[in-house]
Amino acid sequence: MTMQKKLAVQALQWTGDALKVLDQRQLPEKIVYDEYSDAAGVTEAIATMRVRGAPAIGIAAAYGVVLSVSHHYSKDSGQWRQKVAADIEMLAKSRPTAVNLFWALDQMKAVLNQQLDNPLAAILACAEKIHADDIAANHKMGELGADIMAGAKGVMTHCNAGALATGGYGTALGVIRSAYQRQPVKVYAGETRPWNQGARLTVWELAQDGIPATLIADSAAAWLMKSGAVDWIIVGADRIAANGDAANKIGTYSLAVLAKQHGVKVMVVAPTSTIDWSMANGDQIEIEQRNQNELLPACYINDESLVSAWNPVFDVTPAELISAIVTERGVVLNPAEQGVRGLKNVI
Repeated sequence: MTMQKKLAVQALQWTGDALKVLDQRQLPEKIVYDEYSDAAGVTEAIATMRVRGAPAIGIAAAYGVVLSVSHHYSKDSGQWRQKVAADIEMLAKSRPTAVNLFWALDQMKAVLNQQLDNPLAAILACAEKIHADDIAANHKMGELGADIMAGAKGVMTHCNAGALATGGYGTALGVIRSAYQRQPVKVYAGETRPWNQGARLTVWELAQDGIPATLIADSAAAWLMKSGAVDWIIVGADRIAANGDAANKIGTYSLAVLAKQHGVKVMVVAPTSTIDWSMANGDQIEIEQRNQNELLPACYINDESLVSAWNPVFDVTPAELISAIVTERGVVLNPAEQGVRGLKNVI
């Protein structure tokens, strides 16, 4: 499948024999691509958050499987399948919450389970299709979401759910991009501590497209909503349960609670690969806990007896606080009434 166009912001670039990953930890000060030629390197890139965002993680993992097959495949040996399976298991352990990771790996395993004359060509075609399909889905979601928020004067987003977090264009930022092309809208971005993805990534990415953005401290969100400046909170998701509960970057739940108080609507934008049909509700979603040293001031890192840190990366927003879930298969309004199960068989 052909990519729609060359993208200004690309988190991932496949070179033909390696995966180039934009190290998002160094943005916006430096634009640095790290090149990985094996599955172990891609696993590290995901685990260390060089690449982040549920769709991008899935795409990176798919290319990681391609690299594994490239290294291990041999017509003369049946051992390559076991070695690739071990690499797939390693990739699966890189991040626990983003369901796209496991969805993409399942797609790759399905291809590998076939009897193929050229497994490498088939597995590469699958990874490239996952990548291209994600970009196409983002554009579709962008238009659907823009339809819903037509006439909005102000929107707020949290974390980064743009081209940096996907194959390109973005989920939440895809909606904002599409809406802005129709009519300028005021865009607010929360800083998104502790990793500051909003401050470092979202405002930078929007600037690449010439879309003005206003950065606010996370703690200023309630006062901004009270002012009447915001009509919609638009966010992505790392996992959506069948009832519509959605896991996203820590701080999303608090924004949804504040939005309800102030009459602001909440839109979750994510491809259907983010939906975990096996999970009845968000209580079953595993919330990743990262190293407390990512949060602690340096002076406390070696003195845990005095100060420790609680560092969940995600929280879960219940469906009753979500106004709309936008996917490439369609839109679910008021998901608390029916969940997202109706999307399962939509082509």
